[in-house]
Amino acid sequence: MSRIKEFNLPDLGEGLTEGEILAWLVKVGDTIELNQPIVEVETAKAAVEIPAKWAGVVTKIFHEAGVTVEVGQPIISIDTDPGAGSLPEPSAESLAAVEIAPSEGAVEPGMIGSPAPAAPGVGRTPVLVGYGVREASAKRRPRVTAPSAAPVAAAPAVATAPAPTVPPAAPVRSGPVLAKPPVRKLARDLGVDLATIAGTGPLGSVTRDDVHKAAEGAAKPAAKAAAAPVAVFDASREQRIPVKGVRKLTAENMVASAFTAPHVTEFLTVDVTRTMKALDKLKARPEFAELRISPLLMVAKAVLLAVKRHPMVNSSWSAATNEIVVKEYVNLGIAAATERGLIVPNVKDAGRLSLVELAEALNTLVRTAKSGKTPPADMAHGTLSITNVGVFGVDTGTPILPPGESVILAFGAIRPTPWVHKGKIKVRQVTTLGLSFDHRIIDGELGSKFLRDIGVFLTDPEAAILAWT
Repeated sequence: MSRIKEFNLPDLGEGLTEGEILAWLVKVGDTIELNQPIVEVETAKAAVEIPAKWAGVVTKIFHEAGVTVEVGQPIISIDTDPGAGSLPEPSAESLAAVEIAPSEGAVEPGMIGSPAPAAPGVGRTPVLVGYGVREASAKRRPRVTAPSAAPVAAAPAVATAPAPTVPPAAPVRSGPVLAKPPVRKLARDLGVDLATIAGTGPLGSVTRDDVHKAAEGAAKPAAKAAAAPVAVFDASREQRIPVKGVRKLTAENMVASAFTAPHVTEFLTVDVTRTMKALDKLKARPEFAELRISPLLMVAKAVLLAVKRHPMVNSSWSAATNEIVVKEYVNLGIAAATERGLIVPNVKDAGRLSLVELAEALNTLVRTAKSGKTPPADMAHGTLSITNVGVFGVDTGTPILPPGESVILAFGAIRPTPWVHKGKIKVRQVTTLGLSFDHRIIDGELGSKFLRDIGVFLTDPEAAILAWT
């Protein structure tokens, strides 16, 4: 059995087929242990550390950081018996044995060191759990390079471009020019060569009108050239950002959602002064002493209680079976902006949590998202979501539904605002909510009642909890 084991990019169980190598945690020559993290890989959903499948010494790293690798492609080779002495010179047979070792599985066709690409319609690409297989070889993104200046000989567009049409110049006189002294002075002042002018005066003499016409004719092309727009292109002053990983998946999901689910958005402005006072009371309680709590906690609780009153909003549309699937559990998604793009991890079965447990779960979710370590499982199977645009000072928005969900709530900034309270104008804490929903499932009445109940809770949370629970 060969000492050299090639470790392929594994199936991470996310339904994805590729990952970008962010950083190597080992280098060639390092001695590694079983299950020791060796590489950090970013998929379209998260960044994860992959552990070693064998102990031994690293003999080769196939791809540098920044390279996107297909699932099933080799990324590192390990000498699993370094104490057995020096490695023999590789032969064609040993290389072939390494490439197609049954214990490792066949590698993806079409990469260096792998079998020849399959013919169209033949072969299967390894994929991640739950998504089946793709036919034929994997597609590669075309490499985009900035255009550069080509040699003149290699630019047929320049060489074959038709020459601009230039009006023929008047023939240059061979003899003396007939013109009066004032006309000669005018020509000198206007920069006109008298020898190029066909005179229209007596005996072919040049007149003042002839000089003016010649000067105007010379000025028109120059004016047109000056007025022409100047094309500016400087590749060194452009930035190209590859669309991959989380940003790529987010873009694909948002386009699919926007053109699949008919979105409707409604807005509600709410006096949340009592909610802010209730938060102050919670912060003073010992069970919340170690927790960071914010208005988002109260909004999340309002959504969960409103779902109990209107369970149809917590559902999804199944085109495959032509059914509406109503969920009796709430996996509450919280949109989070990270360095790698927007992600929406969710709190599993949030409706069963107490207020303290919900606060703990939100704290953990936000902390993990900011660290870039959100596991793929935390982003799967969301049922409805909240996006807190208020943290950016934005009043509200028209959010796009995450795929498979029917409701998303935009929570805007809370501002001191003149408000009619008990018949008098007072300064109150006010926010605006924006609710987007899938109109195939939720009609205007249901969406309005759901949003209204969220607003009722935030207007007086203590009374709503007593009445609804």
